[in-house]
Amino acid sequence: MSEDFVFQGWRRADGRMGIRNHCLVLATVACAAGVVREVWRRLPAVVAVEHAHGCGRGGPDLGLQIKTLAGLVQNPNVGAVVLVGLGCEVVSAGLLKGTLARSGKPLETVVIQEVGGSRKAAEQVEDVARRLLGELEGLPREKGMAADLMVGLECGGSDTFSGLTANPAVGKAADRLVELGGTAILAETTEMIGALGPLLKLAESEEVAAKLKANVDRQEARTREILGPLAGIVLAPGNVESGLTTIAEKSLGCIAKGGSSPIREVVDYGDRPGRKGLVVMDTPGYDIESLAGMAAAGAQAILFTTGRGTPVGFPAVPVIKISSNSQLFEAMPDDIDLDAGSILAGKSISEVGEQILDLLLRVARGEKTRAEINGQAVFAIAQGGPAF
Repeated sequence: MSEDFVFQGWRRADGRMGIRNHCLVLATVACAAGVVREVWRRLPAVVAVEHAHGCGRGGPDLGLQIKTLAGLVQNPNVGAVVLVGLGCEVVSAGLLKGTLARSGKPLETVVIQEVGGSRKAAEQVEDVARRLLGELEGLPREKGMAADLMVGLECGGSDTFSGLTANPAVGKAADRLVELGGTAILAETTEMIGALGPLLKLAESEEVAAKLKANVDRQEARTREILGPLAGIVLAPGNVESGLTTIAEKSLGCIAKGGSSPIREVVDYGDRPGRKGLVVMDTPGYDIESLAGMAAAGAQAILFTTGRGTPVGFPAVPVIKISSNSQLFEAMPDDIDLDAGSILAGKSISEVGEQILDLLLRVARGEKTRAEINGQAVFAIAQGGPAF
């Protein structure tokens, strides 16, 4: 990959660069999901986000929901927003709009109870979204570089080849991105259990090492509390069927996605990194919730490896799917963007890492991923507190 990693994107008011220029129609609460869905049916050009959150949870979970929804709105791939609220929820449209007052983006709100119900709300949201889409078409593009990119790293449906092909190849791509001045986010704390030692060796400082260790230890203790003697072998059924035997085996493959760059920082779920380079985020191992944390932090794209196969994408953020074996690539060609199984046929990990970085550049330049083409966006926020 040449040092000339250049693309044309959209510079936002906060200085970050978007590789997409979406109009986001976002439900602030689950009760508004039907209106958002109807607007997307009428106007597929928008990115519509419905979810099961926004009310009925305790303080810590509500705090995560507000932070994550606000982070999604602030993601640089989003150019304009319509918030759709119900009117009696905790995470209201007014609350989010106030939180985002200085985002610099066009931001409108429609509240179902205030406009006379769901049908009138859908009509009003559609009108506003059409206007915002027209405004976005006129926004000029600017030159972006690798240093403008923040890329999330995820794996799901892993198999015995994941830690030998796709994950280390992504690690090579992450190392090159960091060399070029960009940022890579290694997530999934539960999938670092049993692999803490190698990660601590990459920590840039004692402070980074201490926070990383505390996060992994906390998740391991919670796993043992819940599962007792089974904690060391907790794996998804597909992982077991694919030949993985312990969480440590899976974790050693998982952390390979981070490459060998120094870990500059450890951040909480959904928090925007303050430093460039390799960053570790404290997220669940559950793919959907992990993706949301990285997108809320500002990731413009996500490299997602899989050995079993998964079509999952994410709203407003392109998800690049990389298979660990060629059989999967051939079996799910409409869902997989790149085959790292070619390593088993003789290609080097570095070669495939360069292919991944080249594909990332093409996506930054506008090439759509399979998940974008297929409309496979899924959204959920991490939570752990009591419901009420």
